[in-house]
Amino acid sequence: MKHFLKETDFSVFETTEIFSLAENFKKLRNRHTPPALQRQSWALLFFKSSTRTRISFEVGVHELGGNVLYLDENSMQLSRGESVSDTARILSGYLHGLIIRAYEHEIVEEFAREGSIPVINALTDFLHPCQTYSDAFTMAERWSTDTAQLDSLRGRKIAFLGDCAGNMANSWILGAHHFGMELALAGPSEFFPCEAIKSLLHKTDETAGIQFSSNAREAVKDADVVYTDVWVSMGNEGEEAERLKQMSPYAVTRALMNEAKPDALFMHCLPAHPGLEVAGEVLNSPQSVVFDQAENRLHVQKGILAVVAQSRR
Repeated sequence: MKHFLKETDFSVFETTEIFSLAENFKKLRNRHTPPALQRQSWALLFFKSSTRTRISFEVGVHELGGNVLYLDENSMQLSRGESVSDTARILSGYLHGLIIRAYEHEIVEEFAREGSIPVINALTDFLHPCQTYSDAFTMAERWSTDTAQLDSLRGRKIAFLGDCAGNMANSWILGAHHFGMELALAGPSEFFPCEAIKSLLHKTDETAGIQFSSNAREAVKDADVVYTDVWVSMGNEGEEAERLKQMSPYAVTRALMNEAKPDALFMHCLPAHPGLEVAGEVLNSPQSVVFDQAENRLHVQKGILAVVAQSRR
């Protein structure tokens, strides 16, 4: 049985299989319905509100032939004190798999540990692996005629600006190593990566292609991708004024994009706030692939679901 809680839970071979499936799912959508989840019931257990994640997973499970249930934490006994352990064991008796969007990463780990069905991390405050895989697939679409092959990603440079201690920065620290990419992170020193994410890179040489600095221009220089995320995530609204002040030097402007390669891509996992973390002219420019990223969540997550479901057999 396979769980997908972090980027490195899949081998490179499995990642290639996921990309190959996603490529075919995208090409053949509306013409062929693969039965990867036929006669299966999967649930989305969400502790956070969502647009892209909820819709892409609901549609994905349906298009793979499965039944999908949406479970809101507040409508379950979890909100009245029932333990995660008991809930995981109960849901394992009803379901074939569980997709969780939560605040604490420990929640998805406990469900995976205590249950007997596959668990997919649809986002926690620590990691967002489904987004990273979809982003890498989107890059491969632009750089290769064979999206399933990861060769087009190796050696490419990503510049990540802003909150370098957030879930997207953490996911790209793992993802850059997994995909063989270079990563330059730039943001306020108070928001540099925590030890918890560094500890997941066990070998000392695994941080060789990752740089941290407070200099946005230095990070962006010669980058193939310039990536940013919201400066104030759900749950941090009380820190908004101070965060906006600290993050303002790391806004992705046209001048900053000009420091990257001429054909560099701009990426954002959305929702975006034009005029804050990114200038509107960048967000809406030909270099921006944010809507491709969003669409590819559906196709890549279908690939993830198919590979995880196969591991149950």
